[in-house]
Amino acid sequence: MGPRLPRAAYGALLGALLACAEAHETGEPLSGNPSLFRWSLPAGVVPPPVPVDNPMSDAKVELGRRLFYDTRLSGNGAFACSSCHRQEFGFADAKNIPLGSTGQAHTRNSMGLTNVAYQRNFGWADPGTLSLEAQALIPELGELPVELGIKGREADVLARLRAEPVYQSLFPTSFGATPDPFTLTNVNRAIAAFERTLISANAPIDRFNRGDSTALNAAARRGLNAFNTLRCTRCHGGPNFSIAFEAGAPAGDEFANTGLYNIGGTGAYPTRNGGLFEHTRRPSDMGRMKIPTLRNIAVSFPYGHDGSVGSLDDVISNYARAGRLVPVGPNAGDGQLNPFKDRRISGFAISPQGRADLVAFLNALTDSTFLTDRRFANPWR
Repeated sequence: MGPRLPRAAYGALLGALLACAEAHETGEPLSGNPSLFRWSLPAGVVPPPVPVDNPMSDAKVELGRRLFYDTRLSGNGAFACSSCHRQEFGFADAKNIPLGSTGQAHTRNSMGLTNVAYQRNFGWADPGTLSLEAQALIPELGELPVELGIKGREADVLARLRAEPVYQSLFPTSFGATPDPFTLTNVNRAIAAFERTLISANAPIDRFNRGDSTALNAAARRGLNAFNTLRCTRCHGGPNFSIAFEAGAPAGDEFANTGLYNIGGTGAYPTRNGGLFEHTRRPSDMGRMKIPTLRNIAVSFPYGHDGSVGSLDDVISNYARAGRLVPVGPNAGDGQLNPFKDRRISGFAISPQGRADLVAFLNALTDSTFLTDRRFANPWR
């Protein structure tokens, strides 16, 4: 049958997911009211935790899907959540740097939303955003950079939504007998409910781990062995291939400085891209960014928090070297020598064949059914 991902790598997250399952069975409030929504997941995949104050329902998920794709949820009516999170790219956008609704360039890459509901916190370097509902406010109201750009225009946006006949039914159905269900809080609750359904668990690696020995070709199997031998699982372990999704992982380990920059040999990262340092002001937090999931990684290019790494082969080169060398320009420096680089980035030797095998394994994390599932597609078309 060939090798599997190490059993130990699944332990922490599996325990948390089993706790979720027990809460469903016993009626505990962790996942809201399960009678309102039936998850459609492969065998053995447990639904993500759901906040008590935002239980799932079919109507709410459909409302959230429509809002996710609705350009009326932007200041100028020309932009939607889906503008930066496209299904065919694992809900990333295949751009180095996204542009907001006003054309303002961002400093960070659009994160993919694959299995986003299993994360512990949200955003590239924001330890304080602990729910999808809270995260939705950032692109809506943020001004540096402007994304959806609705700050100061909330009433206008809600008026647009009230005028849509589909919403006149979905908002009251989703949020019950309230004086006015058309609130920004409810908008964000609905979007979060939809995002919780964005679960990918049918990639070749999943089928292989469920017992289908033909799901991985020979190169991908060798790549899996390399992935384990090189201890990539230190950062990208567990069912979601990221420690940021593992409930039992040590707090803070979901962020890492990978040696992508070392400007002037001081450990500095580019302005407005300092990672956790921007929140804590601790020098040791310079460059520490969220460790993303590797699920659907082959289609969620380019890579790095700023989209500055163009290919999976380049990613491997940077890690093999234990830090990227930027030889010239304003960001010049040797990331291998970054004084704040994460202890897990230690470098390794790899042959051309081993490199190709590792890329083959990473390609085997692509779930084509997730990328084309009509449940997640634009309902306005």
